[in-house]
Amino acid sequence: MSRLAQGLKLLRWREFRLRPVRCPFCGPSVLVRLRGDDEAAVRCLRCAASTVHLAMGRAICKVMPGLSGRDVCEFSARGPLTAWLRRRAASVACSEYFSDAQSGELRDGVRCEDMQRLSYADESFDLITHTEVLEHVPDDLRAMRECLRVLRPGGVMLFTVPVYAGEVTVERAELDADGAIRHLEPPLHHIDPLRGEGILAFRDYRRDILQRLREAGFVESALLEALPSLPWSNGRPVIFSRKASN
Repeated sequence: MSRLAQGLKLLRWREFRLRPVRCPFCGPSVLVRLRGDDEAAVRCLRCAASTVHLAMGRAICKVMPGLSGRDVCEFSARGPLTAWLRRRAASVACSEYFSDAQSGELRDGVRCEDMQRLSYADESFDLITHTEVLEHVPDDLRAMRECLRVLRPGGVMLFTVPVYAGEVTVERAELDADGAIRHLEPPLHHIDPLRGEGILAFRDYRRDILQRLREAGFVESALLEALPSLPWSNGRPVIFSRKASN
């Protein structure tokens, strides 16, 4: 579906709003709100970046402003964040997850990577980025450790997930010994824009996600909540984690 058709599908004229914004990807622009009850309906007019991607771009500029000599791993193969990283970084390894493909395999020209078993060599990247991915990974601790493995010493991972109020993450589902899904809470699916279908959320993260990152081996983790606020954003933080320098 084209960007225009997607926008018209979401549009409610009474809730339509415009606001000037400086986009980290395309510069001076206008933030468009097509409706008031869906954050996905808020986009940069020029590059179509969502508020989640805009927050990620601001976080990258703050934490790692010099990308020209950096090697980056991004767990998406398209979109304004991916395009911007490709323009700025020395190299960008992009991928998507396909359940019927092995890590490192190409599917219609797109590389598949399972965060739980990455095909990349040790210490391949300076920066790892991903948005709204980790809550859909069955074994998030294993995925975090895999990301740690492929980061270089002192490397950084920046990402977003829904972080709900409270202290302790709620596990919604798990895989049993045979690989079948066992639901611990009523199933919750998030729409996958690449496939246009729902994808199961395995957990609802709380503030202990920082402790989970430290348990995985990251020496530093933080919620970057002090970044400038964005209009019509739900205030979702970007999560920062760093690997030890030696």
